[in-house]
Amino acid sequence: MADQTKHGLARGLTNYGDAGFSLYLRRSFAKSMGYSGEMLARPVVGIADSKSGFNNCHRHFPELIEAVKRGVLAAGGLPIEFPTVSLGEVFLSPTSMMFRNLMSIDVEEMVRAQPMDSVVLIGGCDKTVPAQLMGAASADVPAIQLLAGPMMPTSFHGERLGACTDCRRFWAMHRAGKVDARGIEEVEGNLATTAGTCAVMGTASTMASIAEALGMALPGTAAIPAVHADRLRAAEASGKRAVELAKNPLRPSQIIAEKSVENALRVLLAIGGSTNAIVHLTAIA
Repeated sequence: MADQTKHGLARGLTNYGDAGFSLYLRRSFAKSMGYSGEMLARPVVGIADSKSGFNNCHRHFPELIEAVKRGVLAAGGLPIEFPTVSLGEVFLSPTSMMFRNLMSIDVEEMVRAQPMDSVVLIGGCDKTVPAQLMGAASADVPAIQLLAGPMMPTSFHGERLGACTDCRRFWAMHRAGKVDARGIEEVEGNLATTAGTCAVMGTASTMASIAEALGMALPGTAAIPAVHADRLRAAEASGKRAVELAKNPLRPSQIIAEKSVENALRVLLAIGGSTNAIVHLTAIA
């Protein structure tokens, strides 16, 4: 367990038997990456990056990360990104659910083990946000969730398409012989055309709403489209908020409580969200 009285690079020093030596060594290796002593004296904000070539929902994360860094630097913090497990729903076998807890452990241990005063969790695809919130709740380091945002819908012969409700509908029509091979290939190229999560009220959009309802994401940021400029502004604002959390700690254990969980349940019912949310919210709580 990291010493909560320490801050920045002095948090959770590697055990070399001499705290002074450990900090000196850590600063030396940090300076090898070009940081100045002035920057290393700032509050450290970790940025948990869950992008992957096997996760189409997260392909815009490099832009989001740069916007988060901009916000952190503007507020006087030092942003340091680090990779985590990434769960791309349709690329995992036999099912993504069996890897949710693995990702939550990864997030928890990396947040706990590395010297950060707060962390921005960037995620979106179905099991990613639950895993990040579970990990953050267990590590109990001040955290803020930045959602990927939904992809933009497109059309097929004038009909609006939404992944993944229409994925199943058109496949059923194809199996019934109502859409031929050429038609289903055309649908295939139009179901998901931008970065971001499925634009229907499936698990991803539901958990984004729940993250906001719990108080773990900035108000009004759950449903901003992934490719909209407001998503980048939300990322910058999240970075600024992370510095505030680093300076005046408000931990997940103080946010995810009975009232906020009840609020999340009410939101779930109001939006007609995914039934998967019950499983995830139970694990988070």
